Amino acid sequence: MAEIQENNIPKVYDPKSFETKWYSYWEKRKLFHAEVNDKPAYSIVIPPPNVTGQLHMGHAMDNTLQDILIRYHRMRGDNTLWMPGCDHAGIATQAKVEESLRAEGLSRYDLGREKFLERVWAWKEKFGNRIMSQLRSLGSSCDWDRERFTMDEGCSRAVREVFVSLYEDGLIYQGTRITNWCPRCNTALSDIEVEHENEAGHLWHIRYQVEGTDQYIEVATTRPETMLGDTGVAVHPEDERYTDMVGKTLILPLIGRRIPLFADSYVDPAFGTGAVKVTPAHDPNDFDMGERHNLPQLKVINNDGTMAADTGKYAGMDRYECRKQIVKDLEAAGALVSVEEHEHAVGHCSRCNTTVEPLVSKQWFVKMEGLAKPAIEAVQSGKIQFVPERFTKIYIGWLENIRDWCISRQLWWGHRIPAWYCDECGETSVSRTDLCKCPKCGSEKINQDPDVLDTWFSSGLWPFETMGWPDETAELKKFYPTSTLVTGYDIIFFWVARMVMMGLRFGKDIPFRHVFIHGLVRDEQGRKMSKSLGNGIDPVEVIDEYGADTLRFTLVTGNTPGNDTRFSKNRVESARNFANKLWNASRFMLMNLDGYDADFVPAPEDYSLSDRWILSRYARTAASVTGGLDNFELGEAARTIYEFIWGELCDWYIELSKGTLYNKDNERARKTVQYVLAYILEHTLRLLHPFMPFITEEIWQKVPHAGESIMISQWPAGEDNKIDEAAEAGMTAIMETIKSIRNMRAEVNVSPAKKSAVLLHFTDEKLRDIFDANQRYLFALANAEPLTILPAEAEKPENAMAAVVNGVEVYLPLKGMIDVEKETARLQKEMASLNQEIERTQKKLGNEGFVAKAPVAVVEKEKAKLSENEEKRKSIAERLEYLASL
Repeated sequence: MAEIQENNIPKVYDPKSFETKWYSYWEKRKLFHAEVNDKPAYSIVIPPPNVTGQLHMGHAMDNTLQDILIRYHRMRGDNTLWMPGCDHAGIATQAKVEESLRAEGLSRYDLGREKFLERVWAWKEKFGNRIMSQLRSLGSSCDWDRERFTMDEGCSRAVREVFVSLYEDGLIYQGTRITNWCPRCNTALSDIEVEHENEAGHLWHIRYQVEGTDQYIEVATTRPETMLGDTGVAVHPEDERYTDMVGKTLILPLIGRRIPLFADSYVDPAFGTGAVKVTPAHDPNDFDMGERHNLPQLKVINNDGTMAADTGKYAGMDRYECRKQIVKDLEAAGALVSVEEHEHAVGHCSRCNTTVEPLVSKQWFVKMEGLAKPAIEAVQSGKIQFVPERFTKIYIGWLENIRDWCISRQLWWGHRIPAWYCDECGETSVSRTDLCKCPKCGSEKINQDPDVLDTWFSSGLWPFETMGWPDETAELKKFYPTSTLVTGYDIIFFWVARMVMMGLRFGKDIPFRHVFIHGLVRDEQGRKMSKSLGNGIDPVEVIDEYGADTLRFTLVTGNTPGNDTRFSKNRVESARNFANKLWNASRFMLMNLDGYDADFVPAPEDYSLSDRWILSRYARTAASVTGGLDNFELGEAARTIYEFIWGELCDWYIELSKGTLYNKDNERARKTVQYVLAYILEHTLRLLHPFMPFITEEIWQKVPHAGESIMISQWPAGEDNKIDEAAEAGMTAIMETIKSIRNMRAEVNVSPAKKSAVLLHFTDEKLRDIFDANQRYLFALANAEPLTILPAEAEKPENAMAAVVNGVEVYLPLKGMIDVEKETARLQKEMASLNQEIERTQKKLGNEGFVAKAPVAVVEKEKAKLSENEEKRKSIAERLEYLASL
């Protein structure tokens, strides 16, 4: 055996010893950096993680998929840009800083706006780079020279330009509307920032007296505390129960307020009693009815979730305490008819999980209908394609039913709304630059709107604002529209749709051509990872224990577009075992490249059958991996390369090559195997690099190669000339034969080290010649000595185990070692299984409908299978007959 070369890799695979080293190497040489040039562009903008965040499995999945695509296209020779950055995350970041202030016994109001924002910026500087550092540890090859932040100077300028432009075009307006309000975050929320969960509650039936009569109208409500703000009761206009009562006045229980009974087609006559209380200031549907019927809006719940000052004895109570008290008071007044159990959907703040309160407030809105139509057309026309396509319906369905977007948030951290109010003349002025005096009257008594913009407003501009818009930069011309957006299905509405709308209006084109959707990373039981379940797995800990390559390969294998994936320790260990397998195989190959001649190229006749086979299998693998990456089937591409490396290169070719490598008497044959090993290893490392960048770089640097880094080496292409169907067919027959010999030996417990005689009988002369020329493979991997190839007319051997594979009858004489009863039982079991399969195939071929409708190739395949199984059955029957005679 050859001596280990000085430049071989260490004995033990230890990712900690080289992952950080190679990332620093790539970054220092600016191998991630893109400059504008004439090469075809491929660009991705990173879904910006929150500045508050740290790497979780969702980030790890998302960025692994992006990095695979980026590394692949970089190796394809594209001018590849992966734009990194993070989001200021208004609500989340402000909540973090306010939490730290509470620990000091302070609130943001104690500091004031300016000092509070100084604290937030300081917090951002201290913790904001954490997730970017963690993305580096994952191997993310972002262009860090171009890192952006949604509140940096350029992005802030873009946000203001978009706001003012939309305002000037009449698409941004101020209005008093019912909005979702979070009492804890103390801000308005857009519809998609509200998560609805089914909760067990109650339906309280309350009677409202018809004024001046002893008649009552019964209404049902899940929120009795809001009755304090009732300004009407509605019924359906076609509900005959109430025809004579519409237009009458009712008396609100406990309060005595006079309210109208009116008809509106919104009411569902089948729900409850068919009569509904109307509280315009605290329910979006009631708000709409109130608008139609000119009802007053009485806000009875404060922004912090307590009852308003004009609610009498309930003033200052928490809304839920008030609910309990009102139910008691209604019961005491005889106005509570009944209470029933009732499950219903309740909205919660997506940030803090507090129950959302619908409140009337003055907010800023974007008119969405005109923006939504081009965004729908961009997808329907195919300019933007969702992968998988089924998410197109979800996207279009949401846009077709879109409501105006509430964009103002009652926060201090974020892009402050560029609107100023004049104390003198009441003018509202919106401006691209900060104002010092009123443009209308010249007064200096003006105040800027205290609210900030919804975080998703600035995120919606991300693909073009990061490229320098509103300036017409070289980057914008080269890399916009971007090529692919990689994101989870959970933010199609939050982010994807808004980027399309904003990109079309301001970027003057679609923001990306493909939207590659992935699912959630769940635990091994299929549950969503969460703090409450305690089932979250920290990807940083996985990287520390197993290495980034193992984590990346775990996340991508088994991954299919749009579907959730399960994460388990077993899958991590399987990926680590694969890395180990590759490491050990590479070490063996490097160890046996002593005397490697870089100038030697084998002649066609130098290649053995196994050489031609592995080169052919590599060529098919390269084509399959390339196709998988081009079609976003990253999990399938990873599986293909895994099976090639483990199941073909390691399990077969390396084992078959050992005899030639160790035999230094035939130097040309040895050089040929060295050439094939070096070629296959170097090219396979390139195929694997986008998936496992660190281990491939570490090994590649030791393998004969050209260039400074595998990450900028050329992607393997044009390998079709290596496909050799004859070599694949011959090797498949040999491998199946070897496996059958191993299986038969194992069944009768023959020691793996013991040689045993093997006899082969062929019905195909071509196979006979192939086996005759390559007997050494059976000697090496099946311990088949002596090996006898029987003449076509020879009688079947007696007292031998038998198997039939791919036109080869394999006999294993086991004098004195065979257990006749055991072998008979084995063959009978195989015969029963064959009979079932033959019967199934015969039924299928006897079905006229199948034969008529199935493709010819499918029918022929079934016929060939039937013929092969009948041949097997005949051979087994003969063998059973022989055993019975013993």
